[in-house]
Amino acid sequence: MMKVNEIMRLLPHDYPMLMVDRVIEVDPGKSILGYKNISINEQLFVGHFPETPIFPGVLIIEAMAQISGILGFVTAQESSDNGMLYLFAGIDKVRFKLPVVPGDRLMLTSEVVSVKRNIWRFRTEAKVDNELASTAILMCAYQDKESLE
Repeated sequence: MMKVNEIMRLLPHDYPMLMVDRVIEVDPGKSILGYKNISINEQLFVGHFPETPIFPGVLIIEAMAQISGILGFVTAQESSDNGMLYLFAGIDKVRFKLPVVPGDRLMLTSEVVSVKRNIWRFRTEAKVDNELASTAILMCAYQDKESLE
């Protein structure tokens, strides 16, 4: 199990962009399970949507990417502190099945589909109360931060 401080040591994200609150289990090179608690106190609900707050789909994808990044970092025994990042290279087969609203716990899973050189493919899901909220196949490039400068 990983709590938020350990997650923040792996990922380059801080509040308000950190989308993983806890990792429940991780099997390096295979799969990971974690969650994000959706709170009405999040600033984004001021505008999305004031009368009917819904967690944006693009942030659900970001949460699935972050849980995948944690799996990648744990598998590679690296962290963003070592100068490495997982950057989006592609998103396939995205589906949104259920609105995510304040009070929900967004359960996040990711499985490694393949790794070829520095390109990782992950099969991801987000669920609320065991109901599928979203699915996606994510491709991420494992890249040195210095190569971006």
